[in-house]
Amino acid sequence: MRAHLGDQLVIESPATGGARRDGEIVGLHHDDGTPPYDVRWSDTDDVTLVFPGPDAHIRHLEDEQPTEAGGAPTTADEAAAAYTAYRPPGTGHAGDIGRRIAVERRRRGLSREETAGRARMSPYYLAYLEERPADPTLATLIRLADALGTSVAELRGGGIVFRTAPDSVAAQAAEREVAFEVDHVDDALSQGWSVLAVGPARVVTDPEAVRGLAQRAHATPWAGGEREMWVSIEPADLTGRRITPADQ
Repeated sequence: MRAHLGDQLVIESPATGGARRDGEIVGLHHDDGTPPYDVRWSDTDDVTLVFPGPDAHIRHLEDEQPTEAGGAPTTADEAAAAYTAYRPPGTGHAGDIGRRIAVERRRRGLSREETAGRARMSPYYLAYLEERPADPTLATLIRLADALGTSVAELRGGGIVFRTAPDSVAAQAAEREVAFEVDHVDDALSQGWSVLAVGPARVVTDPEAVRGLAQRAHATPWAGGEREMWVSIEPADLTGRRITPADQ
């Protein structure tokens, strides 16, 4: 089983007429597209780590792209244009991140195929990101930013937010310049990545913004308790590195 970002994982119940569950693959843990996957489930919008069983299969994003008359596959650019033309009403428009990706790509004179190759992703997933509202993972944004010669902060057009309690140590970071680091290490494959953001931190006070952040949160605090204070960081400097085995 192999997948790209944006593909759909479908799990069919072995019982006749049983429940069926599906979700978008939003995170890959292996460069060759093999499991496990981070999946955002369509029924709950939760993101979980999934090791697919025998009742699961992948529905590739490119399988749903339009084809030219006679059945010949289109290019990624043509497929995206056709998909836009035939998009059913009410399915939404390109998100802010997608528009920024498209602008940066065109500014550098790159095709979708060239950009996708540089970012190590399917050109159909890149078309999906540019044409529809999407919430790509940080790892995806890092690869795209590197491919386009820009930063994650520029593609996001915003900053980093985290949730904490008003009386916590983390809450004391508000109204100061801080450093925020995110790491991932895979001991089994001797690889990982690290991203460091430096910039001013501020408490999010707008009720509408707080409500939106709470609705889009895909996890609950591991420490438990009431942690309803949101702090945003607007990166002034964003750096990172990728760790790979010595033989690669």
